[in-house]
Amino acid sequence: MSSLAFLAAPAADAADNPYQRGPAPTVASIEAARGSYAVSQTSVSSLAVTGFGGGTVYYPTSTSDGTFGAVVISPGFTAYESSIAWLGPRLASQGFVVFTIDTLTTLDQPDSRGRQLLAALDYLTQRSSVRGRVDASRLGVMGHSMGGGGTLEAAKSRPSLKAAIPLTGWNTDKTWPEISTPTLVVGADGDTVAPVATHSEPFYESLPASLDKAYLELNGATHFTPNSSNTTIAKYSISWLKRFIDDDTRYDQFLCPLPRPSLTIEEYRGTCPLGS
Repeated sequence: MSSLAFLAAPAADAADNPYQRGPAPTVASIEAARGSYAVSQTSVSSLAVTGFGGGTVYYPTSTSDGTFGAVVISPGFTAYESSIAWLGPRLASQGFVVFTIDTLTTLDQPDSRGRQLLAALDYLTQRSSVRGRVDASRLGVMGHSMGGGGTLEAAKSRPSLKAAIPLTGWNTDKTWPEISTPTLVVGADGDTVAPVATHSEPFYESLPASLDKAYLELNGATHFTPNSSNTTIAKYSISWLKRFIDDDTRYDQFLCPLPRPSLTIEEYRGTCPLGS
């Protein structure tokens, strides 16, 4: 037995993380407008689904790397899928299946948006045309504004989720001690719709102290900054999703030690080391 174990060791080391996707990351690679994967997309009609409003699935074209983790993204109050569409190809090209969705109505509140995020995940993994490309055990949620509030609701409802990223989130519930999903809270210093003092900061501070969590406050930003292409949002979202959906510790370097304030970062808080 011992000789067999010895012979197997090199292969085991080589496949230390079966979920690792893509080349070794660099600052340039996570800041790039596109990652290493070519991306295809497919539209999902609202008439073909229940529990949410349809959307667009972006996915790596390659099938040679096996399945991918997946993330569903919700827009905010009065907004449509188009408001978050930039994240679709940006994240998918880094090695994720990404589903940007419309909600049932543009006026849906965060609790409803949370349920819709989960309904979209279930559709993606069970019925969608790309379900064979998705690892249903490695899923995450994101959302803007009330979609960010819905992201917290979804993580609270489904502890099996691997990552949650509310972007300038809005919710009347300010405390989230029930969440066990690694969560990156993104706020904006100039947000007058969901000011960080009454939304993102209390969201972050109320998450369990034992949780892998981070708070990124964007500098010179507004509530609507997540609605257009943003390198800072992208690089830390990619790093967070890679670290917790793919368990890819190659991305620890971008999250720990904690990023310093800069032209684009007003403040960053977090728990380091990750996964401890």
